[in-house]
Amino acid sequence: MATASLPASARLRRADAVSSVTLETALAEVSVEIDRQFDQLLAIPDDPRGDLYRAMRHAAIGGGKRLRPLLVFATANLFDVARECSARAATALEAIHVYSLIHDDLPSMDNDDMRRGKPTVHKVFDEATAILAGDCLHALAFEILADPATHADPFVRIELVMDLARAAGPNGMAGGQKMDIEAEATRFDLNTVTRLQQMKTGALISASVEAGAILGRLPPEGRVGLRGYAHDLGLAFQIADDLLDAEGDEAVVGKSLRKDEVAGKETFLSLLGPERAREQARMLVDQAIAHLHSYGKEADLLRDIARFVLERDR
Repeated sequence: MATASLPASARLRRADAVSSVTLETALAEVSVEIDRQFDQLLAIPDDPRGDLYRAMRHAAIGGGKRLRPLLVFATANLFDVARECSARAATALEAIHVYSLIHDDLPSMDNDDMRRGKPTVHKVFDEATAILAGDCLHALAFEILADPATHADPFVRIELVMDLARAAGPNGMAGGQKMDIEAEATRFDLNTVTRLQQMKTGALISASVEAGAILGRLPPEGRVGLRGYAHDLGLAFQIADDLLDAEGDEAVVGKSLRKDEVAGKETFLSLLGPERAREQARMLVDQAIAHLHSYGKEADLLRDIARFVLERDR
């Protein structure tokens, strides 16, 4: 049977045939799946909450790389997790990511007009609605994970909830965002910038890989390689993001660029310079791939994701 005639779930599991083309296919398929999930979860009610749901849909449906959901799928597929379970966990991770983008774009934060190639939520609706939309997506993520439809085992569900809560909170993404705000007034050294980015960007990337392993009932002691992969991938992703911010095309990236430089923030690029930053990113990708040495071709999608981080233009 040709790969193109297989259902999406089977194609995502065909890790033995992964190439850059099938990575593009996997990204497209995951985007369609996540949009479908949000479309079902965010049906617009016929009451005064309508604009709140429209704001959530505006932010969550359409656009974005869907890298975090793809990492959930790619990791869960190593352990033959049912696709519907992976899809729900992936949607929860994306809900947290989208909430963070809505709040990050607010006037009190980065004050951005564009996100994912379209106007930001507070520009289309208003600031209060944007705050509430972010709040609701944050809550929705944990509602999804706690639902028995995500996994029949309550111990799996509570571990998913606990891990995502840690990744999203003061020791993860939100803490990293606060450090990022402080970076406008304080000159950070390389170690501090690395810690900031491990929290702000890396925590959710790590949580995505961890979610796939949790769904697969892989015990913590068996996750060392996957955790190393996620750690190095997160840092490589952020270095690539810094390079895009300095050298990218706003029309392609879909958001405002070069704001960190204007704000005087230290980044991997400002501290290392472009060439050293690129070399560091390449080294981190190589390390990430090396962490998967105990897996065979079934982990090729994870390997291709790591390579994609260096090649992306948005």
